[in-house]
Amino acid sequence: MNNTLEKNAFYTSDFQASLDRKSGSAPSWLAPLKKAAFSRFTEMGYPTRHHEEWRFTIITPLLDKRFVLATEVPNHDESDLDGLAFISQDFPRLVFVNGRYSEKLSVTTGIPGGVRAGSIAQVLQNEPSLLENHLGRNADIESQPFTALNTAFLEDGAVVIIPAGKIVEQPIQVVYISVEQINQPISHPRTLIVAGENSQSTIIESYVSKQGTVSFSNAVTEVAVGANAVVDHYKLQRESETAYHIGSMAITMARNANFSSHSLTLGGAITRNEVTALLGNEGCECTLNGVYLADGARVVDNHTSIDHAMPHCNSHEVYKGILDDKAHGVFNGKIFVRQDAQKTDAKQTNKTLLLSEDAQINTKPQLEIFADDVKCTHGATIGQLNEEALFYLRARGIGLDDARSMLIHAFASDVIDRIKIVSLREEIDMLLFELLPGGS
Repeated sequence: MNNTLEKNAFYTSDFQASLDRKSGSAPSWLAPLKKAAFSRFTEMGYPTRHHEEWRFTIITPLLDKRFVLATEVPNHDESDLDGLAFISQDFPRLVFVNGRYSEKLSVTTGIPGGVRAGSIAQVLQNEPSLLENHLGRNADIESQPFTALNTAFLEDGAVVIIPAGKIVEQPIQVVYISVEQINQPISHPRTLIVAGENSQSTIIESYVSKQGTVSFSNAVTEVAVGANAVVDHYKLQRESETAYHIGSMAITMARNANFSSHSLTLGGAITRNEVTALLGNEGCECTLNGVYLADGARVVDNHTSIDHAMPHCNSHEVYKGILDDKAHGVFNGKIFVRQDAQKTDAKQTNKTLLLSEDAQINTKPQLEIFADDVKCTHGATIGQLNEEALFYLRARGIGLDDARSMLIHAFASDVIDRIKIVSLREEIDMLLFELLPGGS
């Protein structure tokens, strides 16, 4: 770990100013949480390649930039949404600009009665008891420095609380927009999702910005899935190719809970997605799928960890990467089966398509099994486009770029086709074709 804080944009004075801004209105339990997180962050410092979990990902370009903490919502209007991906007009949405809630851009009509969906800052001010048992309870500040940093600067973000027995038919969108004005902004978005017993809900969590924006999103999402609850979650990242994104998601699951998450990474100079899931009671079902695409010299790092703590739980994981030019991908997926977790069924797959000789992938699927009555598989494959399939398409009059795009799309469609929201799946299809060699 690197303990030199002078070389980056985060100083003790920034943290103290963050505490002072909310000292009069914050609940009594929040300040100790933030102080403990900042203390732990200063102990750990920033990760370097000497740290096992970061040895394939260099974040020096991120640390060399002077980001400025966003402290208020900049002037904005509907034009800030023009050209941005994953902002549906059909679903209710909570919009945050540089990490701050924007009532002007949010649309809360259509959120069913009983569902609490809004700004963490507002709930902390008006009804902090709603968050006390969940906020900061699952995210790992002990070993993840950026999670500790996010917790230290926790001020705003989205909270979605689904009451017991509630079926929410429409997806709820949470949109984080990074807007660069005079300075390069850093924001610490926090998302809290609490699904009550026997509830059903769909959450779309998006991170977007316009091309050319230089920003840093340090995001943390906490998800608590109650007994027999079903949560279908999507994380979509389409930030500028000059932006930086580090996101962490911590999931806890009660008896017979069902959680699925689909991750799509299409932007960012450096992107790291960390997902940890605790299957903490019997009968849990967890699905983690992802697609990531990078070109140029961009870096995409996906770390996942599924902890089977109890028996009779299932997990499924498929991640696919598409890398071109000098792009660098990292996949580290761990399945941990504890001694009491008999009858576990866990499957993990990572496949990567390299479109150039200079693209590279470091993949490390892992199994740690301490139970004997289990079914667990994992595997990783790395390859290039099939020359015979490419020749077949070209022999039928299809141009080289279009033929390549068709094969690449077919490779990714195994994951994309699992997206249940039709309009979202169609938008991802179109966007993916725009980014592929044919450009159409």
